[in-house]
Amino acid sequence: MRSNEFIPILAASLVIARWAAETFLSGLNRRHVNAHAGAVPEAFRDTVDAPTYAQSVEYTLTKSRFGILEDTWGTLILLLALFTPVVPGVFSAFRDRFGDGVVTDACWLFSVGMLLSIPELPFSWWQQFRIESRFGFNQSTQGTWWMDRVKGLLLGAILGIPLLMLLLKLVSWLGDSWWIAGWAVMLGFQLLMTVLAPLVILPLFNKLTPLPDGSLRDRLLKLGERTGFSARSILVMDGSRRSSHSNAFFTGFGSFRKIVLFDTLINQLTEPELEAVLAHEVGHYKRGHIPKMLLGSAAMTFLGFACVAWLARQPEFTGAFGFPAGSGLAPALLCFGLLGGTVTFWTGPLMNRWSRKHEFEADRYAADAMGENQSLIGALRKLSEKNLSNLTPHPLFSAWHYSHPTLVEREQALVPAKG
Repeated sequence: MRSNEFIPILAASLVIARWAAETFLSGLNRRHVNAHAGAVPEAFRDTVDAPTYAQSVEYTLTKSRFGILEDTWGTLILLLALFTPVVPGVFSAFRDRFGDGVVTDACWLFSVGMLLSIPELPFSWWQQFRIESRFGFNQSTQGTWWMDRVKGLLLGAILGIPLLMLLLKLVSWLGDSWWIAGWAVMLGFQLLMTVLAPLVILPLFNKLTPLPDGSLRDRLLKLGERTGFSARSILVMDGSRRSSHSNAFFTGFGSFRKIVLFDTLINQLTEPELEAVLAHEVGHYKRGHIPKMLLGSAAMTFLGFACVAWLARQPEFTGAFGFPAGSGLAPALLCFGLLGGTVTFWTGPLMNRWSRKHEFEADRYAADAMGENQSLIGALRKLSEKNLSNLTPHPLFSAWHYSHPTLVEREQALVPAKG
């Protein structure tokens, strides 16, 4: 079998295998959730009432069924993008109209990414204004939702096109070794965004205000002093403008660190519980999880650039998807980007296992920093209840999709610290 025949078969097999595995896992999880839907599981009877549990089951099943429909549609769009002449035709049209150069290729890559996102819009809209609204989570207006998409598009163009131009230009500057410099550029860009995001990007979408003076601010600052962790500021984000889901996170690093609390989180938890949540986040820093994750991401990015560089030197690779010979790096970048998820999907359990280890360590740090575990357990229970989390995921589905341990697993790991 010739390579121009083998490559499309392999690519299609990878796409369909990922979709089939996702469909199987989703069905497995739904059956497992349904099997426990009759009554509140014993582990949660003291913390979750029957109506809330029934609602969480329905929310899980509704999202699962919708997710498979969305994934099936996305898979069809991906197959059409890979195996019809539309995308190569747009590439040729761009070059015929604007010439052969990095500006043309960068704009083509961005345009294809934008066009491929359009078929997903109805599903995103339905998720927000039908499913999330049905279960009481949606707080967004139509205007806010559409404006978020416009802002995201403009931001992607402002940041993405120049970055793509630089990566493509490295080929003419450095030849076959371009990808090493490209990896360094991407790494530097990611670190820069870590600093700029809270200063420039996040305020474009959300209002951030300093946490007012009071007992909560004093408690959180004392936690920072006690743990040797300092942040430039503690901010409150108007997450309730879009959703009643809650969250808290750190952004930036070094002297640029900021603590961000959703206003919904402040409304849902007591002050000791909020302190415990923050102590958990501090634990990620204190246990060295952030540099470990950055190194892991850098290693994956390095491998990705190495693969793109090798594939770009194989004319039969892009030729198998309809691109003319001598098309350059841009088609290889696109094809690699479209197919990358079909490969990384299979590494999900390994990456989640690593992430879960970090979560257990951060939980333990929080319990030690608080001197007790009940505040964190209470926070985890409330967050599961308020977010209608799936309390009974199938173990295989959980391993594949959950970057955090389940509520039962986290409580079991915390209980030995009691007393």
